[in-house]
Amino acid sequence: MNRPIVAYIGPPTRQEAIVSITDRLNFALVAHAEQAGFVRRLAGEQAALIVVDGDAPEWRWWVTTPKASPATRRIPVVLVADDPAQVEAAFLAGVDFVIGPGELEASLPDVLKRHARVQSEGEAQQIEAGCGEPLPPQAREAIVLFNQGAFYHQHDLFEALWMAEEGPIRNLYQAILQVGIAYFQAERGNLRGARKMALRSLQWLNVLPDVCQGVDVEDLRKNTARLLEWLEGAAGDGREEFVFSPVRLVE
Repeated sequence: MNRPIVAYIGPPTRQEAIVSITDRLNFALVAHAEQAGFVRRLAGEQAALIVVDGDAPEWRWWVTTPKASPATRRIPVVLVADDPAQVEAAFLAGVDFVIGPGELEASLPDVLKRHARVQSEGEAQQIEAGCGEPLPPQAREAIVLFNQGAFYHQHDLFEALWMAEEGPIRNLYQAILQVGIAYFQAERGNLRGARKMALRSLQWLNVLPDVCQGVDVEDLRKNTARLLEWLEGAAGDGREEFVFSPVRLVE
């Protein structure tokens, strides 16, 4: 199993200290410096925690941006700072935890253990078991509609499946549903709405194995990431139309 990701924004000098903590607790640190595509990368990495250094330029942007997106707002954000005014501003901006620079070694491990968004072993086992089951006939019908471009109608079928299923396998149905709505919105020129739905879908796709109930989830993840890349650069700039990719079955 891959190590959970801790996203870090800040100077390399402090990064070294945080790496020693994350490595010890079996997390992987990923540094971010580019604002463009930040939320997409967080969703794609399935980040478990975000650590923002208070000395980082535009630290408020790095804090508020993930909290403003439904795809990433549940990821806990830690600010490393000890200035009282900055601490007050950070909590107003949506930070979940503030740790002083001298308290990292004592406090960050506890935050990681208690609050990082990591899939539990029990949920992982439930998903694995559910993915081994055959694809329900209603889901097959919905995928046919999806691949025909009938995105509105596939939504109704997948929504019924999602509402009827209580286990985590419902993530599969919700993810495909949302990718379909992203295409639906993109076709109608609502690029902002399409991006929002595609981002939401990634948080469900990323907890699934590469193949689930015969659905090629890995292919769907890649296609959704490509759609997001197109959406982030396509705001009326004359680029070519996006290419629709169907849901593949690998049975």
